[in-house]
Amino acid sequence: MTVWIILLCYIAIMAVVGIITSRKVSGLTSFVVGGRKAGAWMSAFAYGTTYFSAVLFIGYAGRSGWEYGLWAVLIGVGNALIGSYLAWKVLANRTREVTRRLKIKTMPQLFEQRYHSKPMKLYAAVVIFIFMVPYSASVYSGLSYLCTEVLKIDYNIAMLAIAVIAAVYLVLGGYLASLTADFIQGIVMIVGIIAMIICVFATPQVGGATNGLSTLIEKMELADIAAPNTELMIGLGGLILLTSFGSWGMPQMIHKFYGIADKPAVKRGTVISTLFALIISCGAYLAGALSRLFFSDVPMLNGVKNYDLIIPQILTNLPTFLLGVILVLVLSASVSTLSGITLTSCSSVSMDLVAGALRPNMDKGRTLTLTRVLCVLFIACSYLIAMLKTPILMLMSFSWGSIAGSFIAPYLLGLYWKRMNRAGAWSGMIGGLAVSLLLTVVSGFNAGLAPVFGIIAVVVSFACSVVGTLATSRKGTQSAPEFFEVFQQEEQAEMPQL
Repeated sequence: MTVWIILLCYIAIMAVVGIITSRKVSGLTSFVVGGRKAGAWMSAFAYGTTYFSAVLFIGYAGRSGWEYGLWAVLIGVGNALIGSYLAWKVLANRTREVTRRLKIKTMPQLFEQRYHSKPMKLYAAVVIFIFMVPYSASVYSGLSYLCTEVLKIDYNIAMLAIAVIAAVYLVLGGYLASLTADFIQGIVMIVGIIAMIICVFATPQVGGATNGLSTLIEKMELADIAAPNTELMIGLGGLILLTSFGSWGMPQMIHKFYGIADKPAVKRGTVISTLFALIISCGAYLAGALSRLFFSDVPMLNGVKNYDLIIPQILTNLPTFLLGVILVLVLSASVSTLSGITLTSCSSVSMDLVAGALRPNMDKGRTLTLTRVLCVLFIACSYLIAMLKTPILMLMSFSWGSIAGSFIAPYLLGLYWKRMNRAGAWSGMIGGLAVSLLLTVVSGFNAGLAPVFGIIAVVVSFACSVVGTLATSRKGTQSAPEFFEVFQQEEQAEMPQL
């Protein structure tokens, strides 16, 4: 009963957020980028809650914690320093400035403006939609064992709760609702992860922080993972790079920079986002590392080792009230990620594909309505894929690498390298995606190799972008001088007046 009361309170709060913020939606711009008035705390929490989903808490944390022990906490440190701090330092202000002055609302529009290519905008919109569907479906998967094994709640009910909550507040309030909800959900996630770590350390199996950590090191020595070795460092490094640097090319993450109010908000948001990631990610991986104090081997399901059972079974040792908080924590992580993916994908389709190509005369009012309808359909489609466990869900493991391989190089190089041109961008987009898909098929859809394939795709994308640019002449390749005038104007505005 306690768990249900906590869950219903959370649902009610999210519904109220949607209703209140719906009154502030004045048009397409406010629905998609919130009128570009988001402050530091809102933007930082929106970035962090979109970054970390149930996949982190139930999937990555359990498996990585078991395989790498305390070394897994380095993944959390990488997420904080590379995925948050460095991403904000390198990308946030330039992205905010150029999207504001050139009135860019989506990543496909950014590519169109930077490389003077409408086909590139359409291509990017299609890639985003295709690969975001299985990725969004995977958001539900983290709840499966937590609900059925620990809380005794039907998995389908939990998935339906995610779908309904996300649909209600996102369709009503759009980006404004998402910002407010992400802030609330961010607070829930921080409180939940701290409470979870404290209670896990207090269990008889761990016996306090000092005893628990010393015993864990002994367990790691027995498993031959206490001292760094080549295999361990390669596997760990691959996860750090993919989960940290890979986020730089994810449209739903970059979208959070579009609506930041001003440069001071970027500076404050950089610190807040980094601290948020440090607490959430390191806390999750620490809980996973402590799993060796609870199990002598990986839990089995139907005769097969199942790493997704690790965290849920650890949680069975916690008080009922805290289990309710943990459920809301995982729900918050899932809903915020799903809403970010949905808004990014559907706005790209409605504005870039439909209004941008199929129906060029569509007014903003109808485009807004279409975006809302697509949000409902996208969430429903993701729910059905997850519920029916269709084969497309297998592609989830490769979605992150495929999207990152397509977009990181053209996006990052496009912001800083004036010589980067249309030919280079096309080479990077197609080359990265093609390598990711080829490796996926050749491996027989081996999900365990997905992080490695994602890194290879990103490296290939950068190489193709540079080679494609240098191999073509400057003439006729459109290096978008007006794009860089935006940064020159900002620099001039910041110079002291004599």
